[in-house]
Amino acid sequence: MRNTLIVAAVVSAMGSMAASAAGGPAATPDRFVFESIDGGQIDLAAFSGRPVLVVNTASQCAFTPQYDALQALYDRYREAGLVVLAVPSDDFAQELDTEDAVKEFCEVNFDLDLPMTEITHVRGPAAHPFFRWLAEDAGFSPRWNFNKVLIGPDGAVVATWGSTVGPTSGRVTREIEALLP
Repeated sequence: MRNTLIVAAVVSAMGSMAASAAGGPAATPDRFVFESIDGGQIDLAAFSGRPVLVVNTASQCAFTPQYDALQALYDRYREAGLVVLAVPSDDFAQELDTEDAVKEFCEVNFDLDLPMTEITHVRGPAAHPFFRWLAEDAGFSPRWNFNKVLIGPDGAVVATWGSTVGPTSGRVTREIEALLP
């Protein structure tokens, strides 16, 4: 019985890898779920067919003022379908200690209403499965806070940007606008 379970697990994993290599369903990020800072979950499948900008964030970083631009971007394009997802992370030792502190900081200082996850690992073996997938399948791993990943309506990674590229820069908005109806 144990050998049957092991074989089934290996066959399943190989099928997932083959589907991923072929660009099948396993190759898309819509299979990932994050814990929401507001409670509950953020299921990327709920955003299928829409562009999603995923940004690893931190409250005590020189790039933290980008929260204003992330909210402006969300306000500008949300009616057309854009989702901006903030993923607070302490992987670079610049995040507050608790989700409550992060949520309060963002509400008070930036009036954020965009979706936000709980504090999440974005690098290394403890990284959230989305960020492990991003590193393995798309070859991108955040090098610092406020790295941006644009996922197209079809689930493909469209573009990635580092911390120094502002959320409302032409480089970012041109890519987003090309994906909107």
